[in-house]
Amino acid sequence: MSLPDPEAHVAKAQAVVEILKKALKASGLTYADVARHLGLSQASIKRMFARGQFTLERLESICAMMHLDFTDLVRMIDEERAKISSLTSSQEEELVSDLKFLLIALCVQNAWTFEEIVGYYNFPELECIRYLIRLDRLGLIELLPNNRIRRMVAQDFRWLPRGPIERFFEQRVQRDFLKSHFSRAGELRLFLTGMLSKNSLEAMRERLDMIAREFSAMQRDDSRLPAGARFNAGLMLSVRPWELRDFAQFRRRTGGDTPEAPPRDAAQFRGSPRRDPGR
Repeated sequence: MSLPDPEAHVAKAQAVVEILKKALKASGLTYADVARHLGLSQASIKRMFARGQFTLERLESICAMMHLDFTDLVRMIDEERAKISSLTSSQEEELVSDLKFLLIALCVQNAWTFEEIVGYYNFPELECIRYLIRLDRLGLIELLPNNRIRRMVAQDFRWLPRGPIERFFEQRVQRDFLKSHFSRAGELRLFLTGMLSKNSLEAMRERLDMIAREFSAMQRDDSRLPAGARFNAGLMLSVRPWELRDFAQFRRRTGGDTPEAPPRDAAQFRGSPRRDPGR
């Protein structure tokens, strides 16, 4: 008998929470409304959503206040799970091989409409439609009548490790993003260095992963706003065992030409498999 997968359970709970939040917003309802409906405090509702812990009775009651059948909620969750969580290498390669194509794909993933894309960027309508057709053929969107767009890629999709998008990020995006003093409104740069245990490093990685999921959730929530009310934003999160390469020359050597690695050297750390966010 196989043991339950904790990560799969968390993922399912998060899917329920995101669909419920989306449905509540579409119905014009707030946590305060849910609290009154269930006879609980607003703080209790916030904890319930934060932890993803709902009884079946409460789920059905929340659905009822939105005039949703419980089966509708299940269908919405299944549709969200069906979205693409990662691209193939050929899909990534096609995207990064054409800057216009990549830009339009990013606009679409950020819930821009066809009218917003051609209104903001200097793309003729026919050219934009051709790119949208290419995205449809790749299975990344569903192009609907009147150039309406249905996204088929999950908001928090992950790029392929060492794949075309990651290489594009390292060669073009990373340096451009960091070319700033991060001193203007809405900007922040923090760089911390110190010595941590393996357990602390793993805990920090998990917390950064939570921040990445929160960023994706905010992106989903704000996608209902018109493009003009939102800003392009970059969030770069990273942590790893690391020592400045210039400092390695001062390590004590033991016989050969190779410096002796201290017991807590980064190379000896064996953490969880690396997971890269695609935002």
